[in-house]
Amino acid sequence: MLDVTRLRVLVAIARHGSVTAAARALNYAQPSISHHIARLEAETGARLLERAGRGVRLTEAGRMLAERAEEIIGRLDAAEAELAAHVGLREGRVRLAAFPSALGTLVPAAAAQLEAETPGLDLRLTEAEPPEALRMLRAGYVDVALVFQHYQEGLDAAPPKPTEEGTRGRLIMDEPVHLVTRADGQSANGAAGPSDLARYAESRWIAGCERCRSYLVRQCEAAGFVPKIAFTTDDYVAVQALVAAGLGVTTLPGLCLRAALHPGLNTMALPGSRRHIFAMTYGQPPDPATTTRLIDVLERVAAGQ
Repeated sequence: MLDVTRLRVLVAIARHGSVTAAARALNYAQPSISHHIARLEAETGARLLERAGRGVRLTEAGRMLAERAEEIIGRLDAAEAELAAHVGLREGRVRLAAFPSALGTLVPAAAAQLEAETPGLDLRLTEAEPPEALRMLRAGYVDVALVFQHYQEGLDAAPPKPTEEGTRGRLIMDEPVHLVTRADGQSANGAAGPSDLARYAESRWIAGCERCRSYLVRQCEAAGFVPKIAFTTDDYVAVQALVAAGLGVTTLPGLCLRAALHPGLNTMALPGSRRHIFAMTYGQPPDPATTTRLIDVLERVAAGQ
C-alpha cells in the first residue's frame, strides 16, 4: 500500500516545481524529501523523478501518480474535516468554487443568507472556471463547484446534464445568452435571432474562455459565418468596455450583465441560447448538511434573480 506521507511529498514537488520548494512548503529537510521519494519509487517500482539541468522534473509515471495522489489526499483531508465537524470538534465549514459572474451575483446574496440563517458557518470562496472548479472538487479542495454548460436549441440534441467523473449536480439556474453590441449600433435592446448575428458577420468579435469561445463559434456558424475573433478575455467587464469602445461585438450570459452593465451597450436575448448553471458535489449521497444547505440557498437566490 502506498504511503500517504510520501504521496504528499510527490504532490508538493509537482505543485512547487522543485525539491527545495517542496521541502520549504512541507517544512522538511531536503534529505528527508529525497528519502521519501526513494522509498516511494521502491514501493511503486517506477522512476518518478529525473534530472533536468540543475534540478529535477517528474517523469511521465511521476506526473500520473502525482495527479491521482492529489485527488486522494484532497479526499482524505475533506473526510477529516467532515468527521471533525460531525463529532463537534469544530464549527461547520463549507467550501465553494465559482466562476466570476456567479461570484459577482448569486454567491454574495447566498453568503449573506447563510450568515443570517446559520451563524458560525465557515463559508470559504474560491474563484475558478468550471474545469478548474471540478478538478478542485474531485481533489477535495472544495465541497461545491458552481459550473456552467451552454445549450442551443436546434443545435444540441438535449439540454446538458451534470455528468462529470465521480460528481453529481443540481440545476441552479437556466439563463439566457445575449448578443451585446455598441449602443449606437443598428440594433436595439430586445430579442435577437440568427439573422441579427449574421448582420455582424464582418465585425470583429470578442470571445471569452475556451468553452465560451467554442459556443460563440457554433452560434455564428449556425447563422452562416465564421466570426473574426479579435480579442479574447475572461473578464466580462473588460469585454463590455471593448464593445462599448467600438472594438467588436460579443455574446454574454445574463449573470455577466447583472453583475456589471456598461451604459454604452445594447443587449438582445438570443432565442434558444441558454447557459445552465449547476451546483456540483463529489461522491455518493447524502451530502453533508452544510453542503446541502449551501446548495439550497444558492437555488433559492437564483430563483429570485
